[in-house]
Amino acid sequence: MGIISMIIVGLIVGLIARAIMPGEQKMGIIMTIILGIVGALVAGYLGVAVGWYEAGESAGWIASIIGAIIVLFIYGLIVKRS
Repeated sequence: MGIISMIIVGLIVGLIARAIMPGEQKMGIIMTIILGIVGALVAGYLGVAVGWYEAGESAGWIASIIGAIIVLFIYGLIVKRS
């Protein structure tokens, strides 16, 4: 059940991040799910580094969306250069 919930949360977070980020992102549903999951991981690591979360604590929805936006921005820079 944990993997399914992680995929669903990743999809929701990825879709919200893509809706907030200006411009057109050409990625499918799998990449959107991966974007959301990686965004949540980035938010968790940054939250631990700043001191907002303790180690092993998951990031919240808003932090996950912000993390996904950061990942989407970096992804856009990499794709634009290629």
